[in-house]
Amino acid sequence: MMNCWKTVNITREFGLNRIYLISLLTGLLSFIFLYLPYSIVHQTIELKDHGLVPLLISLLLLPMFHKLTHVLPVFLINKRLKINWRFKIGIFPTFLFTTKTKMSKRTSIFILLAPTVLITVPGLFSSYLFADYYAYFVLFTAVNIGLSFTDFLYTKQLLKAPKKCVIENAKDGYDILVS
Repeated sequence: MMNCWKTVNITREFGLNRIYLISLLTGLLSFIFLYLPYSIVHQTIELKDHGLVPLLISLLLLPMFHKLTHVLPVFLINKRLKINWRFKIGIFPTFLFTTKTKMSKRTSIFILLAPTVLITVPGLFSSYLFADYYAYFVLFTAVNIGLSFTDFLYTKQLLKAPKKCVIENAKDGYDILVS
């Protein structure tokens, strides 16, 4: 028999407006702190520009790719999940997903940190390797760090959980279950 050790709901704990504000500030500060060293490294390089439309489209699709990197580990470990597709601004797809099974603490943390590993780290390397486009890669990396803010909050809560716990999706967050 499993007992609920703690229910983690970041929105209820911090408030949606505060989360959005801190996420925005985290992304902005990330851009400032990342752009400065990369601009020093690439100071003689002239940036290539392809216009505002491709930049805006890719920034609007970034949240979907962020969520897809959460879903990828779930597929790799062969767990069942439910996906609800939605369209924002008419044509840009987004989705919500919930796992249908309980997961270990380690698996849950890996799923939460997947966008950091699969988008942020390659973005940092790409900013160095593709000097003509470093500003774009730094921008995408910073936006992804801002999007990852809630993932970091959930990860912090899961790290405090007992070692042999099981994580289950709750209505608005996660239930940490112990035997």
